[in-house]
Amino acid sequence: MEPSMNDILEIFETMTDKTYRSRSIKRPRRTKADITHLKEALYSILANDNPQTVRGVFYQAVSRGLIDKTEPEYRNVVIRLLTDMRKDGILPFNWLADNTRWMRKPTTYTGLDDLLTQSHKFYRRSLWHDQAVYIEIWMEKEALAGVLYDVTGAWDVPLMVTRGYASLSFLYTAAEAIKEESKHKDVYIYYFGDHDPRGDDISKNVEMRLREYAPYADLYFERMAVTPEQIQDWNLPTRPTKKTDVMAKKFKGESVELDAISAKKLRELVNDCIAQHIDQETIDRIELAERAERETLKNIADSFINRN
Repeated sequence: MEPSMNDILEIFETMTDKTYRSRSIKRPRRTKADITHLKEALYSILANDNPQTVRGVFYQAVSRGLIDKTEPEYRNVVIRLLTDMRKDGILPFNWLADNTRWMRKPTTYTGLDDLLTQSHKFYRRSLWHDQAVYIEIWMEKEALAGVLYDVTGAWDVPLMVTRGYASLSFLYTAAEAIKEESKHKDVYIYYFGDHDPRGDDISKNVEMRLREYAPYADLYFERMAVTPEQIQDWNLPTRPTKKTDVMAKKFKGESVELDAISAKKLRELVNDCIAQHIDQETIDRIELAERAERETLKNIADSFINRN
């Protein structure tokens, strides 16, 4: 059971806080009371909107004026505090997303009865088989996949992660799938990435390669975030653009990471991209058929288990 806010506050008051030595030069050394207040604020940020990446929590704390917008504050304060809070049982682990590390293992079963039982529990009909469009959500950062997968998974939409510049093999394989879908459908690609010299170039590279490898596809490609309009309208935290980057010469203004957009807003953006293409009558028909077919699978599983 997750701890209540009263439990959290009691723990904050009684526990011994660790000293954090690396500080922004301009900020005076934090007292124990300051650390307690900061922990409470970080807990509140995640309690109201989770899961988030650690970087996302950092930007939320910056926006609230809780910490300075510096790398030492991110690494030596936010990362350290969130680590301690999870170790001490204050912060649920699943409130923070990290999709950069994962296990690869084939799906196996203990027997036919297990296969049939799992099948009826997790059976889903293809949501887009009878829809007029094909949709993919693309993003630059793997760490944010855990933030958005709940939305893309619920809508049965592929979530494609480039991890910076995508390999040619990855882009070619993606284009092959697009070519197949485009035989009968319009294809919509919605891209989410950093607003900086590399981030802008990565999205252009993705679009260029997909069009190159799927030249006859009716492909609609739109960069949904981060955009200059979002930076201004949402007052997103910026960071200095790296002048050493050869691409910085053509880039104007400061940089903004995708994590600077709150997790809630990111999920809303993705949901809106997908929902605008939904034919509700088709969805209702699919859900009705899915329930009936899941019940059929359950009857088959029960009959097999009882017979054995």
